[in-house]
Amino acid sequence: MSAVDALLADARRQLGRRIDPEEAAALQQAGGLLVDIRYAELRDRDGTIPGALIVERNELEWRLDPTGAHRAPEATHHDLPVVVICNEGYASSLAALSLRHLGLHRATDLTGGFQAWRAAGLPVEEENPR
Repeated sequence: MSAVDALLADARRQLGRRIDPEEAAALQQAGGLLVDIRYAELRDRDGTIPGALIVERNELEWRLDPTGAHRAPEATHHDLPVVVICNEGYASSLAALSLRHLGLHRATDLTGGFQAWRAAGLPVEEENPR
């Protein structure tokens, strides 16, 4: 097993149960926060999840820390349910664990990422409609 595969396996072990697209949609409806960490090229190509907060991976911790000066308005408290979404569900596991280290104890990620969301037939908006 490569070092990064071991890191990912450990992150997923620490996260415990991850959620599927339907669960993520229900969590969003109940007031949870979906956070799309994909880079702009992927959002332009594939679209976005309506209502998801867009925060590229390199800014995630600063924007989601409820105690930070640079937090997003949506990052209101440590009990906030947060689902991190990347393209296919790999980088999001590492990112969700990082948020847990910041005290966002309900942070998790979407199994299969944005591609699983889209394959489930859930709503997608074009990022830059033509």
